Amino acid sequence: MPDTPNKIAVFIDFDNIEIGVRSTLGQSFDVGVVLEALKERGDVVSKTAYSDWKRAAGDYSRALTQHAIKMVQRNLTPGGDKNGADINLALDALEMAFTHGHINTYVIVGGDSDFISLLEKLKQYDKKVFVVGGRQFTSVIMQKNCHEFIAYENLVGGQARKAAAKGRPAAPIEQVVPLVRRALKLLSEREVSPQLGLLKSTLLQLDSTFSERSYGAGTFLDFAEKLASAGVITIQRSGHNLLVDLAKGERAAARGAVADEAEPDAESTAEEPRQPSGDPERFADGVREVQRLLHAAPTAPRFPMYLRNVKQFLRSIDPAFDERRYGFSGLVELLRACQKAGLLRLDRGRQGVLRVFQGPSLGLGQAPQPADDAAPAIVEAEMVVVDRPVDDAGDVEVVDVPAHVDADQPEPVPADTQAPTEKPKRRRRRSPGAGKKTAGGKPKASTRRSAKARDTASGAS
Repeated sequence: MPDTPNKIAVFIDFDNIEIGVRSTLGQSFDVGVVLEALKERGDVVSKTAYSDWKRAAGDYSRALTQHAIKMVQRNLTPGGDKNGADINLALDALEMAFTHGHINTYVIVGGDSDFISLLEKLKQYDKKVFVVGGRQFTSVIMQKNCHEFIAYENLVGGQARKAAAKGRPAAPIEQVVPLVRRALKLLSEREVSPQLGLLKSTLLQLDSTFSERSYGAGTFLDFAEKLASAGVITIQRSGHNLLVDLAKGERAAARGAVADEAEPDAESTAEEPRQPSGDPERFADGVREVQRLLHAAPTAPRFPMYLRNVKQFLRSIDPAFDERRYGFSGLVELLRACQKAGLLRLDRGRQGVLRVFQGPSLGLGQAPQPADDAAPAIVEAEMVVVDRPVDDAGDVEVVDVPAHVDADQPEPVPADTQAPTEKPKRRRRRSPGAGKKTAGGKPKASTRRSAKARDTASGAS
């Protein structure tokens, strides 16, 4: 998704969330903590709650009024209206999606699975959808299909917050390691710098139910530091950003899952590249194939290249090229083998993105550049268009001039003492009004003077 500020509209199914919180947590619903959590994710521009406010307790109405929440009255019919609030909420949300284009994020506070159709429709309209509810009473379908699920227990100090206060995480940090591996693998495939904020958004993309509070961390930075303390990741500062990568030991332990595709860290380019496990002969064949394709290319590659450029370049020469045929699990593993053979060199740019350079053993070389003081032995003529009009139509004359001669300067003409110098004839320019008649039918003055001059000349002859 584009990194644009979130303009948030909040829709609260009050009866659903209030009953769920009271029945599962034994607490009163606190709308304030929900709004505070949403303010961390963007600008809340609309807040609407749906309920039968005549039956709701007065404290709730007062709390919602203090937070400037619009309360929509849901009138009960004699036959009952179980889904009355759901229908009103869905209609208002869809109307806002059509009439308020600047609102790009919709928050549904409630756990009813009936909202799944609204959720999917808003996603089709390119809107972000957050769901706020309890893990125990919110539909699993809603939790898994929104962009982010915000557990109410984590906001009000449930078991996870209490355990974190005692120094014991609610869930072992090892449980989230596979998800972190997948997120870093995805960032590596996208060839983007694995910044701390990008890591969290990627974790939410893979699992919308993820929350650092579930692991006893108050902020995502605390969560990352817990992973670093456990030897799972490394955190490095690059300017004003924090870059995250899998630790070397973790990459070695997770070789078959993520490490083959993950980018090397800042120190990995200085150390000896790792040799992949498998058949050495097949690996050597893959390295030789890369060398053959680079030399067989009709146009030499322009280094440095990014990972996607390397894959595109190799497949432009051989569309059937696939590194997995030689036992490599990914392109990065193949390039590391090429680096060990001296064909290529891997290095990170200033933004932390992996780039590929030419190695000392590739042998492509560079085109020799002529010395500045060396005169060319042969001067070849090239076609130059000189701005030299030859007629009134504005045509130009095409002449051949040497490459070292300035086309704007006239060509030197050798002096001929024997031939008489003939003065070039000057072409008389006709007046723009020549030959035209005035409104009275008489020719213009310039035309009459030309006729008089012709009569005088004929009389003299």
